[in-house]
Amino acid sequence: MKRFLWLWMPPLAIVLAGLWRAWLTGQADPWDWRAPTALILAGTGLPLARRGAAMLAWVAMGGVGMALLFCTVAAGRAPDGMAALGLLAVAMLTIFGGAMLRPSPFVSQLRSKRTGLAMIFLVLAALLLWRGPAQALQPAPDRPKLAVITGLPLFWSESRPQDAPIVTVLRTRFTVIAMDDPAQLKPLRAQRLLLAQPRALTPAQLVTIDGWVRDGGTALVLADPLLRWPSDLPLGDRRRAPSVSLLGPLLDHWGLAPSGVMEETEVRHFLPDGQLITLSGAQRSSDALLRRQRIGKGAVLLLGDADPLDDRLWLADPVYPLDPRHWVADTPALVVQWLGGASIPGDRRWMRDAQDVTRAFRWALLGGTIWAIMGAMLLGRERLGSIPGTKGEDGGVKGNKSG
Repeated sequence: MKRFLWLWMPPLAIVLAGLWRAWLTGQADPWDWRAPTALILAGTGLPLARRGAAMLAWVAMGGVGMALLFCTVAAGRAPDGMAALGLLAVAMLTIFGGAMLRPSPFVSQLRSKRTGLAMIFLVLAALLLWRGPAQALQPAPDRPKLAVITGLPLFWSESRPQDAPIVTVLRTRFTVIAMDDPAQLKPLRAQRLLLAQPRALTPAQLVTIDGWVRDGGTALVLADPLLRWPSDLPLGDRRRAPSVSLLGPLLDHWGLAPSGVMEETEVRHFLPDGQLITLSGAQRSSDALLRRQRIGKGAVLLLGDADPLDDRLWLADPVYPLDPRHWVADTPALVVQWLGGASIPGDRRWMRDAQDVTRAFRWALLGGTIWAIMGAMLLGRERLGSIPGTKGEDGGVKGNKSG
């Protein structure tokens, strides 16, 4: 029974400790379990050092296996291979590193070698945690000009100039140009336009945008019929973003007049390829999320919601907008994709609902229990070899001295 508990409790602790991070972002990412795996297994290695290398490896694989089983069931597909291998490497390095830190009272030379090897294992694990699969976005070498005309607080907070997290991401894929007057589009040779819930434009400015698109420009238009973006500014303050879209005449001219039913709640919408965007009060005329229309030599893409740009709907921690593992939706990657920028790497797996999470935890618990029972049966039938300097080896050294 004691052997079973040693094989079962550390993996269970790993899975439970990593759930908070997975629940925070909604991603079924094995790399979210890296810190609990390293800490728990390093501590587990110390008391299990004398039970042999097979016992240590079995515990490590049990913890990693439970996490991977949870991710697979929660997302409905296999987890990222590099993240899975990275988690397994961290598990093996930390549990064996922790085991080798257990002092050996018999041979000082052997104790010194064990400590050095343990430090090597733990340092390698630390380097893997630091420079593993989770890396921040790097700027693309070719960044086309992107003009942004908006009434949303994307380039300023309500008190000072400041890029919103979505703009921080866009700057890695485009040369972003904030502008108020569409007449600057041609002189600045902007190739793409993000028209996101702008303030009222004059008829001449609407004509300018139409002409720029017809000459070959690509415009992503976010026209929200009922903006829910929070603001501390009082109603009527001209700095507030328009609560309704003011692009009706231009959209009518393009044959993209808003129609259909408006969703009244916040919705996690999954695209056919598995990407996720969180909508809030979106207006959709069909099953398609995005309406596309060729206009002359250019193109217009229309999304009936501007709230997805709000970092509260796609980012778990505003300090890390460039780390996709802190995202709670694929919104930045989708915006970049729709604007034709260099793609954002990573195929994020998402937990779809609470039922999937519950089912995934049950399967992980079942798999971990079976693995622990198998280990208790197999490891109990044979005398396991020890890692260097553990009880078995130390006993041999002691016997030689007495002989």
